[in-house]
Amino acid sequence: MLELVNMSKRFKQFYAVKNLNMFIERGEIVGLLGPNGAGKSTAISMLSSLIEPTTGDVRLNNKSVVKNPVPLREVIGIVPQEIALYNDLTAEENLQFFGRIYRLKGDERKQKIDEVLKQIGLTEKRKEVVKKFSGGMKRRLNIGVALLHDPELIIMDEPTVGIDPQSRNYILETVKRLNKEKQMTVLYTSHYMEEVEFLCDRIYIMDRGNLIASGTKEEIKRILSSEKTIVIKTGQLNDEFLNTLKQEPTIRRVMAEEKMVKVIVPKEVNIFRTVLKVAESTGIELNSVDSKTATLEDVFLHLTGRALRD
Repeated sequence: MLELVNMSKRFKQFYAVKNLNMFIERGEIVGLLGPNGAGKSTAISMLSSLIEPTTGDVRLNNKSVVKNPVPLREVIGIVPQEIALYNDLTAEENLQFFGRIYRLKGDERKQKIDEVLKQIGLTEKRKEVVKKFSGGMKRRLNIGVALLHDPELIIMDEPTVGIDPQSRNYILETVKRLNKEKQMTVLYTSHYMEEVEFLCDRIYIMDRGNLIASGTKEEIKRILSSEKTIVIKTGQLNDEFLNTLKQEPTIRRVMAEEKMVKVIVPKEVNIFRTVLKVAESTGIELNSVDSKTATLEDVFLHLTGRALRD
């Protein structure tokens, strides 16, 4: 349905995105991941025709839309990371306003507003002003705006940031339902790896403007198929403990998170004695040392060296 071909964006001498190649098939949910500064927002801006690429092409159904973005704009919906609503208007008035921008008229607009309010679970709140809404309700209405014109493709840029778990689950289930019932194609970015695990058919991972991995969840996890992750929980951490682990020749990566350390080693290596020895020599108290199969987040850390929220 949509393809990015050798797409780059340069700001003076800085490349925010370099030679990005992606494809999104009709009816699938695709995840776009990367730490802060990876180039995701720039890629989304080019993909949605907000900015032109410096080089490369964006193709919709095999036709370029860089110079003529109208066909793309007619079938795309955008859920921005920042909430884009009018706080002094009601939910219904917001949808009326954006419905007019989408050139929906009369009975058609009324019918779509009723349908969208039902989809996002805000029918009973339609007459309330948005400034009285919770963060989760605003996020849902933000999604509703993007659904008004029945887009074939919807881009959701971190749609669950800063909301309560109940609203977050509602949004995730709504995305799943729209994809299943309407075959809506979704490009989804998030700082929560569990959301990507739950929703996405395929994943692209970016870092520093480059595409560094792509595939299904299972294919990406197989990047670490010959390795295992050891999770070390401690009372405290110090640099000596971490640096000593990094110097061990059998350890391929060390990743620290507060009072927890993850190390990646070959599957055949027994690292437990080494961890105990290093902890003893550096004065670290161990709470637990566990071995587990590599997760999507482990692969992400392995590829980028940074957590998704960094």
